Amino acid sequence: MAKEISESDFDATVLKATKPVLVDFYATWCGPCMQQTPILEKWAAARQAQVEVVKLNVDTATAVASKYGVMSIPTLLVFKAGKEAGRAVGLQSEKGLDTLLAKAGA
Repeated sequence: MAKEISESDFDATVLKATKPVLVDFYATWCGPCMQQTPILEKWAAARQAQVEVVKLNVDTATAVASKYGVMSIPTLLVFKAGKEAGRAVGLQSEKGLDTLLAKAGA
């Protein structure tokens, strides 16, 4: 299950993580983001040993969203060893999430 994080715990949860982290940049008013959530939850449950999945609301985490150039949502970023290793913009299928993770080398 994807954990909701805030701007204040982004560094500790994402950048200092020991395993890869997929961050779902979303907003509560975003239709495609709402569609992404159940896909992401199912996908994350099957891969919890491999990757941590977190959600970050762009309306309350504007500095982090800006720092990583998030211009449209949903945007999914994979971080590995504290660095961005992969990015996908828009609604992703489970297969698309697998591809993103593989390209990130996670």
